[in-house]
Amino acid sequence: MKFSPTPLEGACVVDIEKIEDSRGFFARGWCENEFRSAGLPTRIAQANLSFNTTKGTLRGMHWQNPPHAEAKLVRCTKGAIFDVIVDLRPNSVTYRKWFGVELSADNRRMLLVPENFAHGFQTLTADSEIFYQVSEFYAPKFEMGARFDDPEFSIEWPLEITEISDKDASWPNFQKA
Repeated sequence: MKFSPTPLEGACVVDIEKIEDSRGFFARGWCENEFRSAGLPTRIAQANLSFNTTKGTLRGMHWQNPPHAEAKLVRCTKGAIFDVIVDLRPNSVTYRKWFGVELSADNRRMLLVPENFAHGFQTLTADSEIFYQVSEFYAPKFEMGARFDDPEFSIEWPLEITEISDKDASWPNFQKA
């Protein structure tokens, strides 16, 4: 596996390293030892799927507060998404900065989302499926969110938003969350 740092400290893009032959290829999608050696989180408490029928669907921006803060390893297994993270660590030099990357079934990239980061994505294709491993169990009382269009973050979503849940459309701006 190849770990490429992002502009937001602690977050990284993870690329598989293919071993190819006439049958296709083999690659690791997860290796506790490799993640540990890279100084990345290794606990997996849950694995979640998100399926989205409509291109332009937006989900986010979500996080869980301590003591249930969670890291995520996000991968798009069908279609393509624009995956976005925002650094919410007050003492970080990249506090309130965002980073986005295209994850797709074709590029097989993953994004490691550290604890105390907001996370969301927009589908770039219809019928997109996202698989993500999470370091903590879902704790509804610790769930938080901020608006996808919060001027504090100024996220540049690539497409017009075609679908968004009432819950995601109703999150307050970050300063009020």
